[in-house]
Amino acid sequence: MSLFSTSSFSLETLKQAAALVYQHMPPTPQYEWPQLSGYLGTTLWVKHENHTATGAFKIRGGITFMNWLSQTEPDCRGIITATRGNHGQSQARAAKAFGLEAHIVVPHGNAREKNDAMQAFGANLIEHGSDFDAAKQEAMNRASAANLVMVPPYHSEIVVGVATYALELFNAVRDLDVVYVPIGCGSGVCGLVQTRDILNLKTRIVGVVSTEADAAKQSFEAGQLIETKSAHTFADGMAVRAPIPEAFAIYSRGVDHMVAVTDEEVAQAIRLYFACTHNVAEGAGAAALAAALQEKAQLQGQKVGVILTGGNIDTEVMSAILRREPV
Repeated sequence: MSLFSTSSFSLETLKQAAALVYQHMPPTPQYEWPQLSGYLGTTLWVKHENHTATGAFKIRGGITFMNWLSQTEPDCRGIITATRGNHGQSQARAAKAFGLEAHIVVPHGNAREKNDAMQAFGANLIEHGSDFDAAKQEAMNRASAANLVMVPPYHSEIVVGVATYALELFNAVRDLDVVYVPIGCGSGVCGLVQTRDILNLKTRIVGVVSTEADAAKQSFEAGQLIETKSAHTFADGMAVRAPIPEAFAIYSRGVDHMVAVTDEEVAQAIRLYFACTHNVAEGAGAAALAAALQEKAQLQGQKVGVILTGGNIDTEVMSAILRREPV
């Protein structure tokens, strides 16, 4: 049984989830930065999920999922999951808080500093495969053999926690015309869509993908799931080849449209965040700003929100981007 009755996903559900999340971390801020608004040519609000306890929005879902797991499977000794970083940090930190083991599978060549952070939060790190989808399959294979609970990248108990960032944003700025949000496995965009809907807001939501990992956009436009052959982008939070069906069912009906951004557009958004706000954004974290800037001509006179989903970017990558060198 879900502690939060996620099948109904009510306002009360969100409030209960928020109360739990706030036992582990405070709400994150949202600011209107004048220089960024100037670049966009209209009012721009940034939701700073890079200010969480793990540097990304995923920690919220880690807390609610692990709380649910501790109640539904009290004899569980640990979890296993796959990640490119932020989901893994979230699950590792939350598992430790609830007294559980955390085994995290990442692809070879994953961001070194994200790997270091996961291990610092107590994870047993396992490297396998060339991308996220291969790592996910390995985690699933190991789960039953090791008697571990497999934490999927998308789960209703994760989404209800993640959605608390949307509740904060919409409570603070209720008259947003449009919000841009990156899409990886989908918990962030689905939390945003469902929260908007239960608050009966008219805000348009725009999903953002990488041009090099655009399965979600292709699927949205085709009206059916489409898998790409590769997902080679430094914006690893969006580097997913296959959409999650449960997430697609929500964002396919809930977003206004989708935008694909290039790695160079993402790099430029990272530089703007640093120059205008001195906040560090990772690739997926800067994607929403990149998309808004791509569509700036049609946004004039509107109040725009972007989700800075995380700031966990390796030092070497950030340095190269600031020097305008290839990543």
